[in-house]
Parts: sequence; C-alpha cells; structure tokens
Amino acid sequence: MIILLCGLSGAGKTTLAYSVKHKLDELGKHTEILDGDEYRKTLFKELGYSQHDRMENIRRLGFIAGKLSKHGIITIISAINPYQEMRDELANTYPDVRTVFVDCPLDILTWRDTKGLYARALLPDKHPDKLHNLTGVNDRFDAVIKPDLHILTGTQTLDESTELLLNLITGQLIPV
Repeated sequence: MIILLCGLSGAGKTTLAYSVKHKLDELGKHTEILDGDEYRKTLFKELGYSQHDRMENIRRLGFIAGKLSKHGIITIISAINPYQEMRDELANTYPDVRTVFVDCPLDILTWRDTKGLYARALLPDKHPDKLHNLTGVNDRFDAVIKPDLHILTGTQTLDESTELLLNLITGQLIPV
C-alpha cells in the first residue's frame, strides 16, 4: 500500500506520517516514510522547484514507494505533491495507492509558519528574501479531486487525524 499525503507546507503531513508509523509499528506492520524534504536534501539535490522538477521529485518518490510496497511495506509519501496529474499518474502506475489530503487553511499555516516560508512569500516583490514559488501562495496547488481521505489539521487534533489515517490503512474505513 502506498499512502500519498499531500497538502501545503506546514499542514502536518510529516508529523502525521510519523504518528501513524508509530501506531503501525506497534501493530507489527512494516512501514516506511518517504519525506519529500528529506529526499530533496539527500538524494535529489539537483531538483529545484519548477513544475518539471516538482513532478520529477514525486515520480522518484513514487518509484521508491512502488518498490517498497511490492515487498509488503506500507509506504507513506509525505510531500506537497501539488499537481493532480502527478497524483493520478502514481495512482495509475502503482497498485493500492491511497491519496490523503492533509488540509489546513492558509491563515493557520501563515500563523504557524514552522519554516518561515509564508513570511518570505508574503514579502514585497522586490525584497531580496522574497520567496516567489511557495505552493499555495504564489505557486499552484491543484485541488485534490476525490481523496480517499480528507484530514483537516486546522480543526482535528493529531490523535484524531492519526486515527482516521490508521483506519484507512488497516481497512476499517471505507474510502469515499
């Protein structure tokens, strides 16, 4: 099984992934997390943030996830994954892919701003520290069409979100 956690920066994808992995470990389920930020810093250093590079990043994560999943490892991809066409491509390429939209309103993300990205994206255009390609602010994030699960991290607690995702993975929740 491959779980695609997609959503804006700071929405809680990685936090949720590790919380669910901990629960799955307790259940004796082999689980691996492929964190988009981590892989960009280590294996995919040459990739930037153009649409082509963002798609290539997801394609590579999907390939690794496919290999792991083939061996019975539940693989959670934690990445912004902004393009519906890439989500569809992964779902059509690999068996048992579930898309989970980790959704949080922009005002809450701006308030949290765990990495300082939103503050930089909202700087005046000519400011030298301006971030010009933050997904959801000044770069595209496609609406997630018919996710298997929609988690609202602006209102749901980590425990509630973890339980919802755990139920999806273990088959206790019927996908919509």
